[in-house]
Amino acid sequence: MSSLTFQPGVRVVEVGLRDGLQSVERIVPTEAKVELVERMIDAGVRDIEVASFAHPRVLPQLADAEAVLAAVPRQPGVRYRALVPNLRGAHRAGQCELDYLVALTCCDEEVSRLNQGSGVAEVLADLPAIGEIARAAGAALIVGIAMAYFTPCVGATDPAIRLETVRRAVDAGAVGVYFGDTVGMANPVQIVDSLEATRAAFPTLEIGLHLHARNGFALANVLAALGVGVDWLESAFCGIGGDLWFPGEPDVLGNLPTEDLLAFTGALGVTTGIDEEAYARVSELARLTTGREALDHRSRGGSAREMTHARWSDILRTFKGVTTTRPRA
Repeated sequence: MSSLTFQPGVRVVEVGLRDGLQSVERIVPTEAKVELVERMIDAGVRDIEVASFAHPRVLPQLADAEAVLAAVPRQPGVRYRALVPNLRGAHRAGQCELDYLVALTCCDEEVSRLNQGSGVAEVLADLPAIGEIARAAGAALIVGIAMAYFTPCVGATDPAIRLETVRRAVDAGAVGVYFGDTVGMANPVQIVDSLEATRAAFPTLEIGLHLHARNGFALANVLAALGVGVDWLESAFCGIGGDLWFPGEPDVLGNLPTEDLLAFTGALGVTTGIDEEAYARVSELARLTTGREALDHRSRGGSAREMTHARWSDILRTFKGVTTTRPRA
Protein backbone atom coordinates (compact mmCIF):
# COMPACT_ATOMS: atom_id res chain seq x y z
CA MET A 1 0.00 0.00 0.00
CA SER A 2 1.36 3.42 -0.97
CA SER A 3 2.48 5.79 1.77
CA LEU A 4 1.59 8.75 -0.45
CA THR A 5 -1.47 10.61 0.81
CA PHE A 6 -3.55 13.24 -0.96
CA GLN A 7 -6.66 15.25 -0.34
CA PRO A 8 -9.77 13.32 -1.46
CA GLY A 9 -10.93 15.82 -4.06
CA VAL A 10 -10.11 19.12 -5.74
CA ARG A 11 -11.96 21.65 -7.88
CA VAL A 12 -10.76 22.10 -11.44
CA VAL A 13 -11.20 25.57 -12.94
CA GLU A 14 -11.25 25.49 -16.74
CA VAL A 15 -9.48 28.58 -18.13
CA GLY A 16 -9.20 27.63 -21.80
CA LEU A 17 -11.87 30.10 -22.85
CA ARG A 18 -9.81 32.94 -21.38
CA ASP A 19 -6.13 32.12 -20.96
CA GLY A 20 -6.26 29.66 -23.81
CA LEU A 21 -8.09 31.65 -26.47
CA GLN A 22 -6.16 34.86 -25.81
CA SER A 23 -3.14 33.12 -27.36
CA VAL A 24 -5.01 32.01 -30.49
CA GLU A 25 -4.89 34.32 -33.50
CA ARG A 26 -8.12 32.97 -34.94
CA ILE A 27 -11.25 34.68 -33.61
CA VAL A 28 -13.47 31.92 -32.24
CA PRO A 29 -17.17 32.77 -32.78
CA THR A 30 -19.36 33.40 -29.75
CA GLU A 31 -21.54 30.43 -30.67
CA ALA A 32 -18.54 28.09 -30.62
CA LYS A 33 -17.46 29.39 -27.21
CA VAL A 34 -20.94 28.71 -25.86
CA GLU A 35 -20.88 25.19 -27.32
CA LEU A 36 -17.54 24.60 -25.60
CA VAL A 37 -19.13 25.66 -22.31
CA GLU A 38 -22.06 23.31 -22.92
CA ARG A 39 -19.70 20.40 -23.54
CA MET A 40 -17.71 21.28 -20.42
CA ILE A 41 -20.86 21.23 -18.31
CA ASP A 42 -21.95 17.93 -19.85
CA ALA A 43 -18.57 16.48 -18.81
CA GLY A 44 -19.00 17.69 -15.23
CA VAL A 45 -16.97 20.92 -15.25
CA ARG A 46 -18.48 23.27 -12.69
CA ASP A 47 -15.98 26.15 -12.52
CA ILE A 48 -15.32 27.99 -15.78
CA GLU A 49 -13.34 31.16 -16.44
CA VAL A 50 -15.39 32.17 -19.41
CA ALA A 51 -14.10 35.60 -20.44
CA SER A 52 -11.73 38.50 -19.95
CA PHE A 53 -12.78 42.12 -19.80
CA ALA A 54 -9.55 43.43 -21.25
CA HIS A 55 -9.93 46.20 -23.82
CA PRO A 56 -11.11 44.72 -27.15
CA ARG A 57 -8.15 46.35 -28.92
CA VAL A 58 -5.77 44.48 -26.64
CA LEU A 59 -7.50 41.10 -26.87
CA PRO A 60 -9.86 41.05 -29.86
CA GLN A 61 -10.24 37.28 -29.35
CA LEU A 62 -12.18 38.04 -26.15
CA ALA A 63 -14.06 41.15 -27.26
CA ASP A 64 -17.39 39.31 -27.03
CA ALA A 65 -17.26 38.84 -23.24
CA GLU A 66 -20.72 40.30 -22.64
CA ALA A 67 -22.27 38.28 -25.46
CA VAL A 68 -20.75 35.03 -24.19
CA LEU A 69 -22.00 35.62 -20.66
CA ALA A 70 -25.47 36.44 -21.95
CA ALA A 71 -25.62 33.16 -23.87
CA VAL A 72 -24.00 30.52 -21.64
CA PRO A 73 -26.37 28.08 -19.91
CA ARG A 74 -27.25 28.76 -16.31
CA GLN A 75 -27.39 25.57 -14.29
CA PRO A 76 -27.31 24.94 -10.54
CA GLY A 77 -23.79 24.40 -9.31
CA VAL A 78 -22.08 25.88 -12.39
CA ARG A 79 -19.94 28.88 -11.46
CA TYR A 80 -18.67 31.43 -13.97
CA ARG A 81 -15.74 33.75 -13.47
CA ALA A 82 -14.12 36.41 -15.63
CA LEU A 83 -10.77 38.20 -15.52
CA VAL A 84 -10.85 41.95 -14.91
CA PRO A 85 -7.41 43.50 -15.57
CA ASN A 86 -8.37 46.94 -14.25
CA LEU A 87 -11.23 49.08 -12.93
CA ARG A 88 -12.64 49.68 -16.42
CA GLY A 89 -12.87 45.96 -16.96
CA ALA A 90 -14.44 45.49 -13.54
CA HIS A 91 -17.19 48.00 -14.33
CA ARG A 92 -17.99 46.08 -17.54
CA ALA A 93 -17.98 42.77 -15.71
CA GLY A 94 -20.22 44.20 -13.01
CA GLN A 95 -23.00 44.54 -15.58
CA CYS A 96 -22.93 40.79 -16.29
CA GLU A 97 -24.14 37.76 -14.35
CA LEU A 98 -20.99 36.33 -12.80
CA ASP A 99 -20.12 34.36 -9.69
CA TYR A 100 -16.56 35.68 -9.44
CA LEU A 101 -14.57 38.65 -10.69
CA VAL A 102 -10.89 37.76 -10.95
CA ALA A 103 -8.55 40.71 -10.46
CA LEU A 104 -4.92 40.34 -11.43
CA THR A 105 -1.85 41.63 -9.63
CA CYS A 106 1.83 40.81 -9.84
CA CYS A 107 4.91 40.23 -7.69
CA ASP A 108 7.18 42.16 -10.07
CA GLU A 109 7.07 45.87 -10.91
CA GLU A 110 8.40 45.68 -14.46
CA VAL A 111 6.14 42.82 -15.48
CA SER A 112 3.15 44.60 -13.95
CA ARG A 113 3.80 47.67 -16.10
CA LEU A 114 4.38 45.57 -19.22
CA ASN A 115 1.28 43.42 -18.73
CA GLN A 116 -1.22 45.77 -17.09
CA GLY A 117 0.13 49.21 -17.88
CA SER A 118 0.35 50.10 -14.19
CA GLY A 119 2.80 49.54 -11.38
CA VAL A 120 2.21 47.10 -8.55
CA ALA A 121 1.20 49.83 -6.08
CA GLU A 122 -1.43 51.21 -8.46
CA VAL A 123 -2.86 47.77 -9.17
CA LEU A 124 -3.05 46.90 -5.47
CA ALA A 125 -4.67 50.25 -4.71
CA ASP A 126 -7.51 49.40 -7.11
CA LEU A 127 -8.33 46.04 -5.51
CA PRO A 128 -10.76 47.36 -2.85
CA ALA A 129 -12.78 49.20 -5.51
CA ILE A 130 -12.89 46.08 -7.69
CA GLY A 131 -14.06 44.14 -4.65
CA GLU A 132 -16.87 46.66 -4.11
CA ILE A 133 -17.94 46.34 -7.75
CA ALA A 134 -17.98 42.55 -7.44
CA ARG A 135 -20.08 42.56 -4.29
CA ALA A 136 -22.51 45.12 -5.69
CA ALA A 137 -23.03 42.79 -8.65
CA GLY A 138 -23.66 39.80 -6.38
CA ALA A 139 -20.27 38.26 -7.16
CA ALA A 140 -17.18 37.52 -5.09
CA LEU A 141 -13.61 38.69 -5.60
CA ILE A 142 -10.71 36.38 -6.42
CA VAL A 143 -7.21 37.78 -6.89
CA GLY A 144 -4.69 36.15 -9.21
CA ILE A 145 -1.05 36.73 -8.30
CA ALA A 146 1.22 36.64 -11.33
CA MET A 147 4.95 35.85 -11.11
CA ALA A 148 4.21 34.18 -7.78
CA TYR A 149 7.23 31.88 -8.03
CA PHE A 150 9.65 33.17 -10.63
CA THR A 151 10.24 36.33 -12.66
CA PRO A 152 12.27 36.45 -15.90
CA CYS A 153 15.46 38.50 -15.65
CA VAL A 154 15.14 38.37 -11.83
CA GLY A 155 14.83 34.79 -10.60
CA ALA A 156 12.86 33.20 -7.78
CA THR A 157 10.15 35.38 -6.21
CA ASP A 158 10.71 36.55 -2.64
CA PRO A 159 8.16 34.64 -0.47
CA ALA A 160 7.67 37.77 1.65
CA ILE A 161 6.49 39.71 -1.42
CA ARG A 162 4.09 36.89 -2.32
CA LEU A 163 2.61 36.76 1.18
CA GLU A 164 2.26 40.55 1.38
CA THR A 165 0.39 40.48 -1.93
CA VAL A 166 -1.98 37.90 -0.45
CA ARG A 167 -2.53 40.15 2.56
CA ARG A 168 -3.48 43.06 0.30
CA ALA A 169 -5.93 40.80 -1.54
CA VAL A 170 -7.53 39.72 1.74
CA ASP A 171 -7.76 43.34 2.90
CA ALA A 172 -9.62 44.10 -0.34
CA GLY A 173 -12.20 41.44 0.49
CA ALA A 174 -10.97 38.58 -1.67
CA VAL A 175 -12.49 35.19 -0.82
CA GLY A 176 -9.67 33.43 -2.63
CA VAL A 177 -6.34 33.90 -4.34
CA TYR A 178 -4.43 31.85 -6.84
CA PHE A 179 -0.70 31.71 -7.39
CA GLY A 180 0.27 32.04 -11.02
CA ASP A 181 3.34 30.19 -12.25
CA THR A 182 3.33 32.72 -15.05
CA VAL A 183 6.42 31.58 -16.94
CA GLY A 184 6.25 27.93 -15.91
CA MET A 185 9.36 27.77 -13.74
CA ALA A 186 7.93 26.80 -10.34
CA ASN A 187 9.06 23.66 -8.54
CA PRO A 188 7.35 21.42 -5.97
CA VAL A 189 9.31 22.82 -3.03
CA GLN A 190 8.09 26.34 -3.84
CA ILE A 191 4.54 25.06 -4.25
CA VAL A 192 4.51 23.39 -0.84
CA ASP A 193 6.16 26.36 0.89
CA SER A 194 3.71 28.85 -0.64
CA LEU A 195 0.61 26.83 0.25
CA GLU A 196 1.72 26.08 3.80
CA ALA A 197 2.78 29.67 4.53
CA THR A 198 -0.42 31.14 3.11
CA ARG A 199 -2.63 28.64 4.92
CA ALA A 200 -0.87 29.40 8.20
CA ALA A 201 -1.33 33.15 7.79
CA PHE A 202 -4.87 33.06 6.35
CA PRO A 203 -6.60 29.85 7.46
CA THR A 204 -10.01 30.59 5.92
CA LEU A 205 -8.76 31.86 2.56
CA GLU A 206 -9.29 29.63 -0.47
CA ILE A 207 -6.11 29.06 -2.47
CA GLY A 208 -5.70 27.95 -6.07
CA LEU A 209 -2.83 27.29 -8.45
CA HIS A 210 -2.47 28.35 -12.08
CA LEU A 211 0.36 26.29 -13.57
CA HIS A 212 2.20 26.52 -16.87
CA ALA A 213 4.19 23.83 -18.64
CA ARG A 214 7.56 25.35 -19.60
CA ASN A 215 9.88 23.43 -17.26
CA GLY A 216 7.96 20.15 -17.36
CA PHE A 217 7.18 20.29 -13.63
CA ALA A 218 3.43 21.07 -13.86
CA LEU A 219 2.12 17.66 -12.79
CA ALA A 220 4.88 17.31 -10.18
CA ASN A 221 3.64 20.63 -8.80
CA VAL A 222 0.08 19.28 -8.80
CA LEU A 223 1.28 16.25 -6.85
CA ALA A 224 2.97 18.49 -4.29
CA ALA A 225 -0.12 20.68 -3.93
CA LEU A 226 -2.47 17.74 -3.44
CA GLY A 227 -0.20 16.47 -0.69
CA VAL A 228 -0.50 19.61 1.44
CA GLY A 229 -3.92 20.87 0.35
CA VAL A 230 -5.12 23.17 -2.40
CA ASP A 231 -8.68 24.34 -3.05
CA TRP A 232 -8.57 24.50 -6.83
CA LEU A 233 -6.32 23.89 -9.82
CA GLU A 234 -6.57 25.86 -13.06
CA SER A 235 -6.06 24.23 -16.45
CA ALA A 236 -6.92 24.73 -20.13
CA PHE A 237 -8.28 22.48 -22.84
CA CYS A 238 -5.52 21.06 -25.06
CA GLY A 239 -2.95 22.92 -22.93
CA ILE A 240 -3.18 26.02 -25.12
CA GLY A 241 -2.31 29.50 -23.88
CA GLY A 242 0.10 30.16 -21.08
CA ASP A 243 3.46 31.87 -21.24
CA LEU A 244 4.14 33.30 -24.68
CA TRP A 245 6.41 36.18 -23.67
CA PHE A 246 9.79 34.49 -23.77
CA PRO A 247 11.43 32.23 -26.35
CA GLY A 248 10.88 28.51 -26.28
CA GLU A 249 9.39 25.68 -28.30
CA PRO A 250 5.62 26.22 -28.72
CA ASP A 251 4.74 22.79 -27.34
CA VAL A 252 6.25 23.58 -23.93
CA LEU A 253 4.76 27.04 -23.46
CA GLY A 254 1.16 26.12 -22.74
CA ASN A 255 -1.09 25.92 -19.72
CA LEU A 256 -1.43 22.78 -17.65
CA PRO A 257 -3.71 20.72 -19.94
CA THR A 258 -7.08 19.84 -18.44
CA GLU A 259 -6.90 16.46 -20.19
CA ASP A 260 -3.66 15.55 -18.40
CA LEU A 261 -4.86 16.95 -15.08
CA LEU A 262 -7.98 14.78 -15.20
CA ALA A 263 -5.99 11.68 -16.09
CA PHE A 264 -3.47 12.41 -13.34
CA THR A 265 -5.96 13.11 -10.55
CA GLY A 266 -7.95 10.07 -11.62
CA ALA A 267 -4.88 7.87 -11.34
CA LEU A 268 -4.26 9.22 -7.82
CA GLY A 269 -7.85 8.63 -6.74
CA VAL A 270 -8.46 12.36 -6.27
CA THR A 271 -11.99 13.21 -7.39
CA THR A 272 -12.85 16.22 -9.56
CA GLY A 273 -16.42 15.41 -10.58
CA ILE A 274 -15.37 15.59 -14.25
CA ASP A 275 -15.66 12.62 -16.60
CA GLU A 276 -12.33 12.24 -18.40
CA GLU A 277 -13.84 10.42 -21.38
CA ALA A 278 -16.69 12.94 -21.75
CA TYR A 279 -14.21 15.81 -21.58
CA ALA A 280 -12.62 14.48 -24.77
CA ARG A 281 -15.56 16.08 -26.63
CA VAL A 282 -14.37 19.47 -25.34
CA SER A 283 -10.86 18.75 -26.61
CA GLU A 284 -12.17 17.74 -30.03
CA LEU A 285 -14.23 20.91 -30.47
CA ALA A 286 -11.40 23.10 -29.15
CA ARG A 287 -9.03 21.74 -31.78
CA LEU A 288 -11.57 22.30 -34.55
CA THR A 289 -12.51 25.84 -33.53
CA THR A 290 -9.01 27.12 -32.76
CA GLY A 291 -7.10 25.33 -35.49
CA ARG A 292 -4.49 24.47 -32.87
CA GLU A 293 -2.99 21.07 -32.21
CA ALA A 294 -3.42 19.63 -28.75
CA LEU A 295 -0.42 19.90 -26.43
CA ASP A 296 -1.61 17.38 -23.85
CA HIS A 297 -0.33 13.83 -23.49
CA ARG A 298 -3.76 12.27 -23.11
CA SER A 299 -5.02 13.38 -26.53
CA ARG A 300 -1.76 12.56 -28.29
CA GLY A 301 -0.75 9.40 -26.46
CA GLY A 302 -4.09 7.90 -25.51
CA SER A 303 -5.81 7.29 -22.20
CA ALA A 304 -5.30 4.33 -19.89
CA ARG A 305 -8.77 3.12 -20.84
CA GLU A 306 -7.99 3.28 -24.55
CA MET A 307 -4.71 1.46 -24.08
CA THR A 308 -6.35 -1.19 -21.88
CA HIS A 309 -9.02 -2.01 -24.45
CA ALA A 310 -6.75 -1.76 -27.49
CA ARG A 311 -5.87 -4.72 -29.69
CA TRP A 312 -2.35 -5.34 -30.93
CA SER A 313 -3.56 -5.57 -34.51
CA ASP A 314 -5.03 -2.05 -34.25
CA ILE A 315 -1.97 -0.67 -32.48
CA LEU A 316 0.41 -2.01 -35.11
CA ARG A 317 -1.78 -0.71 -37.90
CA THR A 318 -2.04 2.77 -36.35
CA PHE A 319 1.61 3.60 -35.79
CA LYS A 320 3.61 4.16 -38.96
CA GLY A 321 6.86 2.28 -39.26
CA VAL A 322 5.86 -0.46 -36.82
CA THR A 323 5.52 -3.94 -38.31
CA THR A 324 5.06 -7.48 -37.10
CA THR A 325 8.23 -8.56 -38.91
CA ARG A 326 11.01 -9.57 -36.55
CA PRO A 327 14.33 -7.86 -37.24
CA ARG A 328 17.01 -10.18 -38.61
CA ALA A 329 19.75 -11.12 -36.19
